[in-house]
Amino acid sequence: MSLDADDVAKIAHLARLEISQDNVAEYARNLSSILDLVEQMSAVSTEGVEPMAHPLSLAQRLRPDVVTETDQRDAFQHNGPQVEAGLYLVPKVIE
Repeated sequence: MSLDADDVAKIAHLARLEISQDNVAEYARNLSSILDLVEQMSAVSTEGVEPMAHPLSLAQRLRPDVVTETDQRDAFQHNGPQVEAGLYLVPKVIE
């Protein structure tokens, strides 16, 4: 697929990008080559290929789900201006 200067200008406008007129031809060439690559990839038959989330069959190592920090809520709330029932009280901002 080949893009011309008007197409590049329209794409730049939609993307809210400013492109100088000196660079429009280079952008058109680069974008056209990207679209050509996408067309080539679309032409490849993927029938029988199972979708995968990652190209390598690796299992993610997980750490044990255990609590590693102590509860410091009371110490943190001691510094708060107003606290009630374990919650910070804040001024009403919406009426």
